[in-house]
Amino acid sequence: MRVQLTALEVRKLAKVDGMHRAGPGLYLRVRGGSVLWMFRYMQSGKARELSIGAFPALSLADALAKAADLRAKIKRGEPLPVFNSQPRNRTAVPSEPAVESFRDVAEALCDAMRAGWKGEGGGKHGDDWINSLRTYAYPCFGDKPVAEVATDDVLAALSPIWSTKTETATRVRQRIEAVLSAAKARGLRSGENPAAWKGHLDALLPTISKRRRVEHHAAMNWRDVPAFMSELRQRSNMSAWALQLTILTACRTGEVIGARWAEIDLESGLWVIPAVRMKAHVEHRVPLPSQAVELLESMPRMEGSDAVFWGRSKKGEGGTISQWAMLMLIKGMRPGLTVHGFRSAFRDWAAENTSFPGEVVEMALAHTIANQVEAAYRRGDLLDKRRELMQAWADYLE
Repeated sequence: MRVQLTALEVRKLAKVDGMHRAGPGLYLRVRGGSVLWMFRYMQSGKARELSIGAFPALSLADALAKAADLRAKIKRGEPLPVFNSQPRNRTAVPSEPAVESFRDVAEALCDAMRAGWKGEGGGKHGDDWINSLRTYAYPCFGDKPVAEVATDDVLAALSPIWSTKTETATRVRQRIEAVLSAAKARGLRSGENPAAWKGHLDALLPTISKRRRVEHHAAMNWRDVPAFMSELRQRSNMSAWALQLTILTACRTGEVIGARWAEIDLESGLWVIPAVRMKAHVEHRVPLPSQAVELLESMPRMEGSDAVFWGRSKKGEGGTISQWAMLMLIKGMRPGLTVHGFRSAFRDWAAENTSFPGEVVEMALAHTIANQVEAAYRRGDLLDKRRELMQAWADYLE
């Protein structure tokens, strides 16, 4: 995704309050009629920023050049200069410490974390991460000083979507919590985190299990999945192939989108997802049914990229399709359904139409074993039994 603004876009954004990303490390801060170019960088593990000039006195091209020069200085270990953005005829006055808004901290945190996301779809994941806050959090408290964000603010953002957009609401809450934690670590706020779930919001919002009752309509009946798969096979694009693999393996969206060829052994029909990409942070071995192997063998690969579901806008950088790509595809085919709903359909099919033990099904879904006694006595990951289960599911879908 393009992150560098054009001169025309800058002129338009100069009239809109907020912090607008203009290029690598470069932002346009618009606040109360003041329009400044800001450079953001990391120093000693902390996100920092400095003003490099005022717009329009400093053009976009010159601001980008200054930002590039500053990045080069940082790489060389040189100290950064201090730029004076005040008009020359203005009497200098002692400046007060800047009051950072929630928006300021969120944008800085996302910018600082993007490098760590590059291995798993980085740019697009970063865009999805910050865009969810721009959509749901900023309208409620984006410009509020981060030190003053309270529980009522968080509830104002989450309540409208809590029972209708479960996955989105959950991600937004987690991201708000992360921003406020970062603010506390930087000394910008104190006290408890108003976006924390356990012991706080769990007493004010319905639990996940209760929300699932409301969202049962989001899952397709298992009897209808074969017809859907037949229609899906007629589409030849990354989103359709990713959704096919998701349904065939009953894996989660992020697990599929982040798939790497290095994790997959087509000859033995085994996909090993590393712990770092699993929800439970435990390595998960996924037995691939013959239909999944055939699908993967037929897919085009991008030279120089290990991503299975690579994104065209990230050519050569190992990028992947967006985490929303499959959902958008489903919305065009069956409005009202969710990607996660196919995991529910798989579980219902196994319970109603097969004799496979429940623990095999739960392990296929990579669910954490709640019963500690059962977990202690169970050995291995039931790979052979799960292979039979997943092949039976794939055969049913044909």
